[in-house]
Amino acid sequence: MSRLSKTMKKELAQIQPSSILAFNQEISSIPDIVKLTLGEPDFNTPDHVKQAAIKAIENNDSHYTDSRGTEGLRKAAAHFLNSKYDLNYDPDTQLLVTTGATEGIFSALTAILNPGDSVIIPTPIFPQYIPVTILNGGTPIFVDTSDNGFVLSPEKLQATIEANKDTVKAIVLNFPNNPTGVTYKKEDLEKLAAVIKQYDIFVISDEIYSELTYDGTHVSMGSILPEQTVLLNGASKSHAMTGWRIGLLCGPVDVVTEIAKVHQFAITSATTNAQVAAEEAFKNGPDDGQKMRAVYQERRDLLIDGLQQAGFECASPNGAFYLFAKIPAGLIQNSVDFCYDLARKAKVAVIAGSSFGPGGEGYVRISYAASTDSLKEAIKRIQQYVTDNQ
Repeated sequence: MSRLSKTMKKELAQIQPSSILAFNQEISSIPDIVKLTLGEPDFNTPDHVKQAAIKAIENNDSHYTDSRGTEGLRKAAAHFLNSKYDLNYDPDTQLLVTTGATEGIFSALTAILNPGDSVIIPTPIFPQYIPVTILNGGTPIFVDTSDNGFVLSPEKLQATIEANKDTVKAIVLNFPNNPTGVTYKKEDLEKLAAVIKQYDIFVISDEIYSELTYDGTHVSMGSILPEQTVLLNGASKSHAMTGWRIGLLCGPVDVVTEIAKVHQFAITSATTNAQVAAEEAFKNGPDDGQKMRAVYQERRDLLIDGLQQAGFECASPNGAFYLFAKIPAGLIQNSVDFCYDLARKAKVAVIAGSSFGPGGEGYVRISYAASTDSLKEAIKRIQQYVTDNQ
C-alpha cells in the first residue's frame, strides 16, 4: 500500500526536484569551478539591517508575530511600495509578510486554484510556478515568448485565454524576468491589462527584481490592474537578503484574506528577527539597492561584451542579474549537454535554458550576481572553450 497521499499521487508523479539546484549541487564538486548558476548576490546585507536584527535578538525579540507580519514591517513595506511604485495597499488588510516570494507563490496559487483550473505561464520563466500549479490540481499552459523578444504580446495572451477560457484562472507575470532579464514597460502592461480585465482571472505578478531595473523606472502591474493583481515582492534582491526569507504579498482585501489562511497554516509567521531587519531595510534603506544595481549593470556590460566576442547572441537585459545567451552554432546545441560539457572542460557552471520551459532550449542562463573577478575568469574560460570546440 502506498505511504503517500492518494489524492496527491498523480500530481507528485508529474514533478521532479529542481533541475537547477540538482545541477548546481552536482557540479560543485569540480575543483576550481566558477559558478554562475544561482541568483545569489555576492553583496552582503547592509550593516544597518544586520545591526537591527542583532539588536532584536539581544532584546529577546524572539516570539511569534502576527501571522500576517509585524505591524511595523507591514507599514514600512507598504510605504516602500507606495513611494517606489505608486502602489496603495492597506498594511492591515492587503499585505502579507511571507517566507520569501516562493512561499507567496505557493500560498497564492493554493488559495485560488480548483482542480481542473489552468494557469497561463509565459516562458522562459522561473520554474517555481509550474510544480505549485500541478500540486494544486491545475494545468500549466505554456506560452513561448522567444519569438517576440521574450515579451508576452497582448494578441498571444488573448488567443491563449480564448482557447482555454473555460479553465483559465490566472496568468503569471515575472518581470524583470528570470532568466532573460527582460522587463515590461508601462505601455506593455497597459495592453496586457486591457486583455485581462475582460475576464474573471488573476494576475500573479512576481516583481521581486523590481529594484534591479536598469533602464527607466519599474512599473508594477499592481498600479495598473489592482483589482485583479496578486503582487509578489520582497527584500531578497533589493537588499541582498536572500537567506533572510522575507517576501511580500499584496492584493485586493477579499483575496488576501483567503490567501492569509493558507499562509498561516503553512508557516505560522516569518522569523521575528528577520522581520525586524526587513523593517529597517524598507524604512531606513529604501535605496540600498541602487549601489548594487550600478555594479550589476557594469557586470552585465562586461559579460555581454565577452560573450559576444565568443560568438554568443544575447539581448541586453534591462533588469535582474541574468543573461540568457544563445549557444553558438558549431557547439553542442542541447542546453543540458552543453552545460555539463562546459563545466567539465572549462570549469564554468551555467544553467541550461531548457530548465525554464518552452523557448529556452538552445540557450543558457548566466548569473552575473557573482563577483567581477569571477566573471572575468569565466569569460576567459568560455572564450577558450569555444576556440577549442568549434
